[in-house]
Amino acid sequence: MYIPRIVITSGEPAGIGPDACVALAQEPWDADIVVAADAELLSATAGALNLPLDVERYDSSSPAGRHRAGILKVMHIPTARAVIAGQPDARNAAYVIDMLDRACDGCTNGEFAAMVTAPVQKSTLMDAGYKFTGHTEYLASRTRAALPVMLLVSDRLRVALVTTHLPLAEVPRAITRERLRATLRIVNMDLEKHFSLTAPRIAVLGLNPHAGEAGHLGREEIDVIQPVIQELRAEGLNLQGPVPADTAFTSGFLQTADVIVAMYHDQGLPVIKHLGFGTGVNVTLGLPILRTSVDHGTALSLARTGKADIGSLRAALALAIELTAQTVHAGS
Repeated sequence: MYIPRIVITSGEPAGIGPDACVALAQEPWDADIVVAADAELLSATAGALNLPLDVERYDSSSPAGRHRAGILKVMHIPTARAVIAGQPDARNAAYVIDMLDRACDGCTNGEFAAMVTAPVQKSTLMDAGYKFTGHTEYLASRTRAALPVMLLVSDRLRVALVTTHLPLAEVPRAITRERLRATLRIVNMDLEKHFSLTAPRIAVLGLNPHAGEAGHLGREEIDVIQPVIQELRAEGLNLQGPVPADTAFTSGFLQTADVIVAMYHDQGLPVIKHLGFGTGVNVTLGLPILRTSVDHGTALSLARTGKADIGSLRAALALAIELTAQTVHAGS
């Protein structure tokens, strides 16, 4: 039986990422789990949470084996400064970036089947001088991917985004025919590749209220969205839209779509977070590697308290394992 080796980056050291990694280690998994982190930080976190943990240094030459509860393989990357729970330190920013780089490169060269990312403190990374707007954009740059696409998954609801971390005033200019065309092709390709969906049913939202009301509430649907949909339908993509955003998330309509493609961040994410906050998963499409992540932030006030909900990281790991298995099955 195929056993994928999956790397988890533990995220902001002063946040709940280390807590979640230690908690996940208490469970058995049908994968070889490797956590990128400071080994001493994880041991200290286990002590603070009163959880048993045997930390083993990761050896890349060792064969993959199923994760055993209470034992954690750690790819040791030392922090630059002592970590104080709840208090991010910009001097540890390079440590966070080193974890991402090592995990990403390991996925690129085949050492790992997928990477799962715990949350980082973007403001701390930017304070340290890194141009870091998010994991999605950073990993795309690292892997030289032309266009990353953010996909949020909660149970059977999937929402992909045409634009991600942009001020709302900049969104209309960013939604070009070229960007929308590329986004829809990536969504179609990766849902087939990773989720084993043949000709996935893709519903494309309008940008404006009532999908523009025939041009009376904006022309983006007429000038950009509808022409791209027609063009890609001719290529064989199974598209519908532009769909008004205020009706697309009704239970009846959702039965007709495998994925909703939203035009901007807060058009799609509030719905999926309302449905499954704490269990949602962020999947980055358009990369040459498989990456899943949590749907929440660092929750600094909960670090080392034992009160952090690890449901999203658990779901991200479970989905990574599921998708690697589907990819291997599809390729066999």
